Formats: sequence, structure tokens, C-alpha cells
Amino acid sequence: MRTPIFFKTYRSPINIILSVGLVLLCISCETDETQTVITLTNLTFEDNFDTDGPIAAASWNYELGDGTDNGLPPGWGNNELQYYTDRPENIKVEGGMLHITALQESFQGSAYTSARINTKGKVEQQYGRFEARIQLPWGQGLWPAFWLLGSNIDDVSWPQCGEIDIMEYRGQDPSTLIGTVHGPGYSAGESVSKEYDLPNDRFDTGFHIFGIEWGPDYINFYVDDVLYNQITPEDVEGEWVFDQPFYIILNLAVGGNFVGSPNANTVFPQTMLVDYVRVYSYSN
Repeated sequence: MRTPIFFKTYRSPINIILSVGLVLLCISCETDETQTVITLTNLTFEDNFDTDGPIAAASWNYELGDGTDNGLPPGWGNNELQYYTDRPENIKVEGGMLHITALQESFQGSAYTSARINTKGKVEQQYGRFEARIQLPWGQGLWPAFWLLGSNIDDVSWPQCGEIDIMEYRGQDPSTLIGTVHGPGYSAGESVSKEYDLPNDRFDTGFHIFGIEWGPDYINFYVDDVLYNQITPEDVEGEWVFDQPFYIILNLAVGGNFVGSPNANTVFPQTMLVDYVRVYSYSN
């Protein structure tokens, strides 16, 4: 589903200041930009991955297989190459971190294994701030992501349910990530996206905070303390479907239309490390 190919350019990036009191202020706005102030005081969900072992069953679900059990063609609709498992070799909590690890191995007809988890039916929310502190892997053909899907997906299907890609990344481009929305009339190659280039650094050499602040009629995309894009109903070519609860997904895919296949220089295993996931309710 997450296959943005063509990128649209929106407003100029907005510099922000993140205060100790978690008040986010948009500054240096042009006249056509929306200035938004959000006070983040109500933490509605937090997983700090403090207990070694499997993921917390009260918050997370495993998604297993090659996509066919979800009604998709093999490859999760994107020609991905991995088989998702719940084995500790692919996913575990250890040392205060969630480890999602991609392995090159023959398993259930696939050449790679990895993991994908979600909060469907357990943690679902409309609006607010969603953020995670993550260190990403590196290498051709690796596709980690932190994203949201509309909770009504079983009733209306994709892309009518809506999708918000807070962070997705091509492993071969370790300084660049993409934030995207998908909906009816603007999905897959017609999705609404923007790239962010990390100045003089790489996402695989340290942790960074990836987040959105989402309210009625806007979604703001952040990396650390930088607001690099805002998407509003005026930016999409179809129905705005982001006024309903969404749930969280974390995964590390291998191969697929978005990144291409691994090559001889791709080293395995590769691990996506998640320090925490936090959700705050919306207030303005």
C-alpha cells in the first residue's frame, strides 16, 4: 500500500521550537500558512519497551505471513520479499528497546523474514500527536516504516480508510525519509508526500524522533524538532478521510516496489530499534 512514487512540493519548511513544557509553536510562517499551537499534556498511550521478552499483548498484535492471509497478493500488495513472523529472532523486547530484525533465510517459501505489529482494536485514536524514537537500519532493499491506518479498514477497505505514513525510508538512502498520506483518489503512486533530508547525518547512526501532530483539517510532519510539512484538505485530490480513529503499525519490510530488492552489498541481519512509542490527545 505504501508506494509513493511521485512527490509533490508544498509550503516551505517551518522552523519550530519544542519547549520543555511540550508546547509546539510554528514560527517563520508565510502569509498562506496555518500557525498552530498544540499543548501536549495528556499522554494517552506509551510503550517504553522496558520488559524483556515478547511485545505487550495488551497493546500490540502480530501480523504474520506473506500478505495472503490478509487478502493481499504475496508480497503484501507491494511485491515485498519477507515473511513476517512472531519469532524472537525477528521481534523481541530487549535492553529497553523493541528489536525488529530482518534476516536472510529460507522460510515458508520466502527468502527473508522480518516482523510487523499493530495496535488495531487496542490503541486507536482520532487526532493528537503520535511519535516514536527509532534508529533505522541501512542497506539496499530495506523498508522500515512507522505508520497509521484507519480503524474502519475492514468496513471500507484501503485506501478509503486512509493511511498516514509518519516515517518510511529507503535503506539505500540513509539521510532521507518520506512522510505521506493516502486516501481515495490519492493513493499509491498518486499519494501526497514530501521528503526530509537530515542535515549532515544519517538515520542509521543514531536515534531520531518521528512524529505527526494531527487535528481537524491538518496533519503536521516532524523529525526531531523540525516541522517539515503540513498537509491539509486543499492538498489532496479526493475526499479527506482523516477525521476518524487510526491505529499504529511498525514494520521492517525487505524489497518491494518502493525500495527494490537487496543486492550483494546488503548486509543481514538488519534491525530497526524502537526506544518508545507515545500518543498524546489533541488539544489546541
